[in-house]
Amino acid sequence: MRTGISTACLYPMEIEKSLDLLLSMDFRLFELFINTSSELDPAFVRMLRTRLEETGAQVKSLHPFTSGFEGTLFFSEYLRRVEDGLEFYKRYFEAAGMLGAKLLVLHGQRGYREGKITEEEYLERYLRLYRLGQRFGIAVAQENVNQFRSEDPEFIARMRGQLGEECAFVFDIKQAVRAGKDPFAMCRAMGERLIHVHINDNAPGADCLLPGCGTMAYEKLLDLLRDSSYAGDLIIEVYRKNFGEPHELFAARERVESLCRSFSERVSG
Repeated sequence: MRTGISTACLYPMEIEKSLDLLLSMDFRLFELFINTSSELDPAFVRMLRTRLEETGAQVKSLHPFTSGFEGTLFFSEYLRRVEDGLEFYKRYFEAAGMLGAKLLVLHGQRGYREGKITEEEYLERYLRLYRLGQRFGIAVAQENVNQFRSEDPEFIARMRGQLGEECAFVFDIKQAVRAGKDPFAMCRAMGERLIHVHINDNAPGADCLLPGCGTMAYEKLLDLLRDSSYAGDLIIEVYRKNFGEPHELFAARERVESLCRSFSERVSG
């Protein structure tokens, strides 16, 4: 288990500037938040890859800027748009491959209570996207997201049960808290198909804080991850408003690194 960070922590700083700043702070494992279509151009992706290679850094995952639009792209009644959406997401998979990333984060369907797409249709379309990603060597991982269909642990458990090995999940602590759900129940629902964790903290009245700045019961989380044979990493993901100066990320990294060591001890013990 390794400690990483998302460039989204510094948004709206441009992705290459965020990457440079985080590299200067000795972060070496990243989730890259793609913010616009031009950042998927091969020349731009090669520029990012060069920065990473020069410092021995790695990209674990990509996060699409179209996350909020995925309900319209993939989970509406307009079927032609599904086909076009699949074609467009090939650009993400190609960029991920160039950068050495292994997974793409999916938000899915927002406003699902008012939508006309059934759960069965949702799973069918997710499966198409998952299988397309597999052709590129990329796992499309469903994240639990507040106000999206994936906010419900019971839905996640059914998704895992029905799709078996053809699904993957991203667990985000803050998103569970925002949705009013038990984060540990969400983690359990994802089980052995959990491949990626967005780690952050929370406290009464604050649903997103840097790791170590709140009251999150991390030891309980580590036990759940061990029990599910988690083989991924811990990626710090908060919003820019959730901390003051960038140097505060140092303390967060130290806290997460201690969690990684504690996890290793649990596994080996």
